[in-house]
Amino acid sequence: MSYCLAIDGMQPESRKELHKNYHDNYYGFPIHDDNELFGRLILEINQAGLSWETVLKKEESFRKAYDDFNIQKIAAYTEEDRERLLSDSGIIRNKLKVNAAIENAKTIIELQKDFGSFEKWIEHHHPKTLPEWMKLFKKTFKFTGGEIVNEFLMSTGYLKGAHHETCPIHAKVLEEKPLWKVVEKD
Repeated sequence: MSYCLAIDGMQPESRKELHKNYHDNYYGFPIHDDNELFGRLILEINQAGLSWETVLKKEESFRKAYDDFNIQKIAAYTEEDRERLLSDSGIIRNKLKVNAAIENAKTIIELQKDFGSFEKWIEHHHPKTLPEWMKLFKKTFKFTGGEIVNEFLMSTGYLKGAHHETCPIHAKVLEEKPLWKVVEKD
C-alpha cells in the first residue's frame, strides 16, 4: 500500500495528522536549501531500522540538536558535541548515525566547493538509476544504504514515486517542478 493511501486509515488521529502534514507539505517536494537538503539526509539516515513515524516525532529535537541542520556548524562538531548528541534522548542515539552526520557535513562542504552547492552536486549527477545513485552515495557518504538513498532522493523530488498519480498532492508536487519530472519530459 502506498504512503498516500495508508494515511487515511491511520489511528489515532494524532498519528494520522503527523503523517498527513509530512505527506501533504514535504514528501516529494524539491528542496533548494542545502541545510534543509542535508537535514532530510540526516533524518533518512536516522530512520534506518526504525519507523518513519519515530523520526517524524523527533524531527524538532533533531533540528535543535543539530543546529537547525547547519552544515558548517555540524562539520565543526567536536568530540564534546558527539557526546552531547549521544546523550540526547530527543534524537536517535546511535554512534554510527551521529558520526555519519558529522562526516557527511564535512563531505558536503567539499562538494559545495567543487559544485557550488549540495543541490548542484545532485543535479550534476542526475539522472541516474537507483542502483547508480546507491553506488554514488555509498562512495561519497557514510551510512547510506539503498533504502536511505531511495527515500532521500524520492522525498526530495529527484526520483519519481513519492505520491501515487491519483493523490491530490501529486499535482502540487508537479507544480514545483521536481527534477525527475523535468528530466522525464526531455
